[in-house]
Amino acid sequence: MKVHHTIESLQSDLLTIKKAGKTTAFVPTMGNLHQGHLDLVKKGLSLADSVIVSIYVNPLQFGANEDLSTYPRTLDDDLFALKELGAAHVFVPTDEIMYPEGKEVHSKVSVPKLGDRHCGASRPQFFGGITTIVAKLFNIVQADISIFGEKDFQQLAVIRKMVEDLCISTKVVGIPIVREDDGLAMSSRNNYLSSDERMIAPTLHQTLLAMKEKILEGVEYEKAETDAIDALNNKGFVVDYLNVCNSKSLEPATSSDKELVILAAAMLGKTRLIDNIELSLK
Repeated sequence: MKVHHTIESLQSDLLTIKKAGKTTAFVPTMGNLHQGHLDLVKKGLSLADSVIVSIYVNPLQFGANEDLSTYPRTLDDDLFALKELGAAHVFVPTDEIMYPEGKEVHSKVSVPKLGDRHCGASRPQFFGGITTIVAKLFNIVQADISIFGEKDFQQLAVIRKMVEDLCISTKVVGIPIVREDDGLAMSSRNNYLSSDERMIAPTLHQTLLAMKEKILEGVEYEKAETDAIDALNNKGFVVDYLNVCNSKSLEPATSSDKELVILAAAMLGKTRLIDNIELSLK
């Protein structure tokens, strides 16, 4: 495994791979890797000859009062895990490499409408930061396949739209949420939870499962949402949003929609947790 700190070094080696007729898969991350990340790498290894992983905590997607400075950074452990797994290349750039003139004057990429609701409503800078850095990484790596987790359901939808609209050649592949044994979606931010909060955190997933069953039984969406929000608030969560949506447009679901997704974000103490669950009405 080779670790690259410059764009030129990475692209030189990737050009050699391409000239040899080999395929590449790309997994962009912010590090502090858990099993969910490693499953993305495993998927890449099953689909391509070489896997490239980026580790970069992107400041452009963090708001003024968010956790950029405290976001967990575990580079040595991450590199060890990736080497053990069989990743071929790891790209570890600095802010100066990614935003050489400063992020304030860097060109931006935006995806209108699809990113306006849900996380986009409460974190207005988030998706602009995501699409800008992911577009830049796509252009640097130029992988045949790029792999993302479905825990960030809205993010994945936004990236797919960006790839389609801008005719980016990589194929975007999503893989299912990786969960702890108690159902909590794996996330680097789970490290922020206190021991008591960690006991409560799986309630978010349990609540979404209960919502799904109610909707399948015919309960109206608004009623299901209200009941779920009340249940989470009673457990100590502060709900940011909990919405039943059309799984393609991410607009509020209507009675004619058959493919749905329940999107949720909630604070538990100082930790922001997100989760989702899909359902089909046949």
